[in-house]
Amino acid sequence: MTRQLMCDALTMALFRRGFPKEVIIHSDRGSQYCLKLYQGLIQKMGLRSSMGRRATCYDNAAMESFFHSLKVELIHRERYKTRQSAKGATFEYIEIYYNRKRRHSAIGNKIPMQFEQESA
Repeated sequence: MTRQLMCDALTMALFRRGFPKEVIIHSDRGSQYCLKLYQGLIQKMGLRSSMGRRATCYDNAAMESFFHSLKVELIHRERYKTRQSAKGATFEYIEIYYNRKRRHSAIGNKIPMQFEQESA
């Protein structure tokens, strides 16, 4: 993923949730998450950055599971002609399918939107 795409994805997620403040953004120690551009956006948006410990995959298991699903269900089976088409497909996968239709065993076989509404 490019640096700008990471920032675009975070901005899209924040927009969808009404730009909440003091939300914890958890990630692993991948270089894309350590970038000044990405960390600067987190700080600018009033969020808190949290990174998993070195060599401890369980700290980030939920995100690793998400990215595995994204790659298997969307990325690996497509060859995008443009970055714009890749961004559009990723947006559609996350916002239309993953959050509104795909059930998740980790949250009681509910869809994320339902779980989030019930937890609010």
